[in-house]
Amino acid sequence: MDIVQMENTPVADTPHKVDVRKLYDTENATTVHITLQPGESLKKHITPVDVFFYVLEGTGIVEIGDEKKEVGKDTLIDSPARIPHCWYNESENVLRFLVVKVPRPTTETKLL
Repeated sequence: MDIVQMENTPVADTPHKVDVRKLYDTENATTVHITLQPGESLKKHITPVDVFFYVLEGTGIVEIGDEKKEVGKDTLIDSPARIPHCWYNESENVLRFLVVKVPRPTTETKLL
C-alpha cells in the first residue's frame, strides 16, 4: 500500500506558477492537487486526455471550451480531451482541487 501526504509532496515547477503537487502517477492515470490563492489562475491549456476536477475547498471559476461556471466544494467537473480549459480564483479564499487525467497522457499539455 502506498500512502501519499499532500503536504509532504513537493510543489512542481509548471508554467502555471502556482502550487501543483503530483499525488499519483501510474501508466493508467495521473492525479495532481492544485491550490490557487486569491487572484491566481491557471493558463488556458489543452490536455490530450479526458480530465475531471474535484473541488476540495473554496469556490472558483472553471472555463471549459465556451462555457464558464462558478463551482464550489464537493463538485466534480468533467473536461473532455482536447478542449481548452482553465481555472480562476476570483474569491477572497483559497481554492483547492484535484485534477485526474485518464488515461495517463503520453504527450504534453499544450498552453494557449
